[in-house]
Amino acid sequence: MPITIAVAGKGGTGKTTVTALVIDHLARLGVGDILAVDADPSTNLNLALGVELEDTVGGEREALLEDIQTGRYNLGLEKRQYFELKIHEALVEADAFDLMAMGRPEGPGCYCAPNHILRESIDAIAGAYDFVVVDNEAGLEHISRRTTRDVDLLLAISDPTVRGLIAAQRVFELVEALSTRVGQAHLLINRVPVDDSGELQLPSDLAARVEELGLPLLGLLPQDPLVSELDASGLPLVDLPTDSPLRRQLVSLVGQVLPVAAPV
Repeated sequence: MPITIAVAGKGGTGKTTVTALVIDHLARLGVGDILAVDADPSTNLNLALGVELEDTVGGEREALLEDIQTGRYNLGLEKRQYFELKIHEALVEADAFDLMAMGRPEGPGCYCAPNHILRESIDAIAGAYDFVVVDNEAGLEHISRRTTRDVDLLLAISDPTVRGLIAAQRVFELVEALSTRVGQAHLLINRVPVDDSGELQLPSDLAARVEELGLPLLGLLPQDPLVSELDASGLPLVDLPTDSPLRRQLVSLVGQVLPVAAPV
């Protein structure tokens, strides 16, 4: 069974940046085969990782549904076998990881049959990896639909705003409502300003709100100008230097909870 790491939070908090850096960190550790799953409909993880994306699982699901509804599906393969084949074709194979993009959510119509096949197929494929790292939207749509996989580590990402913290709180509330087991769940507050002494300083009112909401704070991540520079230049966020403030702090914090025996 693979170790599953899920990253969630509202848009604009740096969730995809954190996901990409966690994937890159695992690859640098050499802990095994890694499957990156972009479950956010905005589909930006490939850009952060610096790989091209040609197809999505959602696109394959749409094609399968259309074939079923129109009666064009007449292959000798069972639907699950056929869909597993198509998902494999949609995989982006990089040197250090494979990437599967979920694509847009389903539109109108009955998706019961193809979605059931989808879940079974993804579970079968993910089982071949040592790590599965999922970039979720705040609603945890992909996790809530998983069939056999539990989540070993959930990272909820917020920015230093009340809205970000409330969105993170909803992530933890949703975890409580899911049947999926979550081993560890932690909050990371991203884009925290650095004071004149070089220390991360969360405003006192936000620190009080974290305590009031009872959120399991793992730590703070700094506002890193190098991230903005990479974004502005259209360069992969994994090009962030190993000694950059964000990467160093993230590696330090995640190393405390990462379910691997390899040294950080």
